[in-house]
Amino acid sequence: MISIKEVTNKAGLKAFVKFPFSLYKNNPYWVPPIIKDELETFDQTKNPVFANAEARFFLAYKENKIVGRVAAIINWLEVKEQGLKKMRFGWFDFVDDLEVSKALLQKVASIGAENALDYMEGPVGFTNLDKVGVLIEGFDHIGTMITWYNHPYYQNHYEAHGFTKEKEYLENKFKAAAADPKLFEKANTLIKRRFQLRELNFTKSEDIMPWVDKMFDLFNESYAKLSSFVKITDVQKEYFKKKYISFINPEYIKFVVDKDDELVAFAIVMPSFSKALQKANGKLFPFGFYHLLQARKNSKDVIFYLIGIRPEYQNKGITAIIFNEYYHTFKEKGVENCIRTPELEENTAIRQMWKHFNPITHKRRRTYRKALN
Repeated sequence: MISIKEVTNKAGLKAFVKFPFSLYKNNPYWVPPIIKDELETFDQTKNPVFANAEARFFLAYKENKIVGRVAAIINWLEVKEQGLKKMRFGWFDFVDDLEVSKALLQKVASIGAENALDYMEGPVGFTNLDKVGVLIEGFDHIGTMITWYNHPYYQNHYEAHGFTKEKEYLENKFKAAAADPKLFEKANTLIKRRFQLRELNFTKSEDIMPWVDKMFDLFNESYAKLSSFVKITDVQKEYFKKKYISFINPEYIKFVVDKDDELVAFAIVMPSFSKALQKANGKLFPFGFYHLLQARKNSKDVIFYLIGIRPEYQNKGITAIIFNEYYHTFKEKGVENCIRTPELEENTAIRQMWKHFNPITHKRRRTYRKALN
């Protein structure tokens, strides 16, 4: 018999965070989170997303053993401002037992019904900067710190419970050497001259900080038309600034500004921390922090995390400026492989941006939805 228990204390939340460590034990492709970071994500006193969202956490038990987990999330900005009556769910993991996944999903559905929501969708996080989608292809490729990994049977569970595909995301990679400067060197010069633009490069994190709020404003502006987008609030900007910007190599953050020093485009690339996180196995101490610092300094793989271009400058070749700068940075750092974060299948503009680099789609993931009666 399956029993579902709500997490109501720190011990329960720690069990919630640690469940995948047993589910994916010895899996060479799963990338564990840092337990402390994951706990902070779920802490209402630390994560500002809870100013506009709520979440409840559930564990499934069978014979007194944890066999599944789910986070049931309502983003009230999405519900009230966008009119999307959506019940979100994420951090959804389970053993290969249909009764377990069914019981967890029924719990999410009941919360959605209590709040008069129309449908449920997952797996998703609180916002667009969280992890998204269940992996449906690419199980033999190592995960990243900004995506979920899952067993192949997950897809069967969603479909067995009457869920249908909502959105599909592609993950692509290409060799850094494919970013041939001949493709954009000339364009880079012409576009800068035509639009009176210049690039900004950085060597210190503190020099980036004055630009970060403008960067998030531009992020909100760039992605506003995508169906899944929920804007980043001012309080969240501060949180992400403190949590992430100082840990990303400053030379991996590129800005493009106009003649008035207004931000036109930005890109953030991160070194791949996947193997370092596997070595850390959830803990920063005693050696986890060392492994992460080594990856920050020496990783030959990088992840294109975010790119934003002001709408009036989209499709005008601004990426030539960004890629030209990255080419020189990557060459200096000895970067070999470029990996892209999940991109919506419907986002044709982003696919056009990468077409010259011979990208290979190595993973696909989906969110699934179901109507709430």
